[in-house]
Amino acid sequence: MSLTTEKTLQYRSDGPEDAPVLILGPSLGTTWHMWDRQVPELARSWRVVRFDLPGHGGAPAHPATSVPELAERLLATLDALGVQRFGYAGCSVGGAIGAELALRRPDRIASLAVVAASPRFGTADEFRQRGVIVRANGLDPMARTAPERWFTPGFAAAQPAIVEWAVQMVRTTDPGCYIAACEALAAFDIRAELGRISVPTLVLVGAEDQVTGPAEARTLVAGIPDARLALVPGASHLAPVEQPAAVTDLLVHHFSTAWFNPSDTATGLTVLPDRAVAPAVSPTVGPVAEIAPAEQPRAVGGLPGPVRRDPYETGMRVRREVLGNAHVDRAMSGADDFAGDFQELITRYAWGEVWTREGLDRRTRSAVTLTALVAGGHLEELAFHTRAALRNGLTPAEIKEVLMQTAVYCGVPAANSAFRVAATVIQEETRPRS
Repeated sequence: MSLTTEKTLQYRSDGPEDAPVLILGPSLGTTWHMWDRQVPELARSWRVVRFDLPGHGGAPAHPATSVPELAERLLATLDALGVQRFGYAGCSVGGAIGAELALRRPDRIASLAVVAASPRFGTADEFRQRGVIVRANGLDPMARTAPERWFTPGFAAAQPAIVEWAVQMVRTTDPGCYIAACEALAAFDIRAELGRISVPTLVLVGAEDQVTGPAEARTLVAGIPDARLALVPGASHLAPVEQPAAVTDLLVHHFSTAWFNPSDTATGLTVLPDRAVAPAVSPTVGPVAEIAPAEQPRAVGGLPGPVRRDPYETGMRVRREVLGNAHVDRAMSGADDFAGDFQELITRYAWGEVWTREGLDRRTRSAVTLTALVAGGHLEELAFHTRAALRNGLTPAEIKEVLMQTAVYCGVPAANSAFRVAATVIQEETRPRS
């Protein structure tokens, strides 16, 4: 067990100390033990370093709310170990960390494998909703539904001990760190950057993965210039657990034949330990679409002097993060000639200028907003701002305290109506999904 600080990750190392280093990254809600079946074979030729996410597997609960922050903590951990260049394989959020490293620190990563990964994991709303449910109910709802997300039905029925192991991994995770990891996945989106990943990449996916399945894998392969696709039959999201032999063979083959070392040869590809394993892997798929360049900031009003970024784009991003895509899409769909200017006004100034100020965090702004809406009797807006408050991290108990405060300063009748509205929303939003 390693010593862990707020800037490093819990890890363990297996295999020869002087061998090339191979990092294995876990999925959300799992521990480094998800790779147990791969380690004996991989450790014959590599120094295998596995790590836990914060608050997972007994690791200290130092939450990290972005994939870049997790990548930086991993690099700090490897720096402390004296590891400079390494291969990397990661599952789900572990795959996202690997892609982040390949984009930001290509000097450190020699070869990459991403398992059950995606350039964008579902929608931000889905992961923030998970956070709302965990705050209200703890991790039990996530634990109970983990088997159906992670394994095929046949495997789950045949391997009850592994299913129970998976459930316990989730249950023993720190809730705050789980929520922070959900925030990290909500914000992760590298679709426009895939073409800049320059290391040899294996994209591995279970054929029956319903979370990040073959469609997401093909998006990665289409966007990454030097990528190959491996489809694992009879596997769902945790393919390394469900089909350990097939996944091990694919990883051995990939990391033995696609280890990039710019100073080594004209091609930069080094052949590592010779293996007789040659599993079927699809040929490289070239890019299928061009990504338009990002719009450049422009001066407001045509005035000379420093360029001031238009707050509309930032406002729309924050508005979606706080209220959710579904709500904002409904509002914007009604933005005709009559209402369009008003929608632009609130996006640019309420969300782009006020909600982005650094003086208050979003939790506090939600509490203030709830109070103001109760005082004004704006019950319709109170409903969707109650949802926003849950997404911003207020618990149902904290929302209750805000409304109790309004009973004193805004009047009991106003608070009475507010409690009815908020109770309905909280019940809807915190009910565990089956």
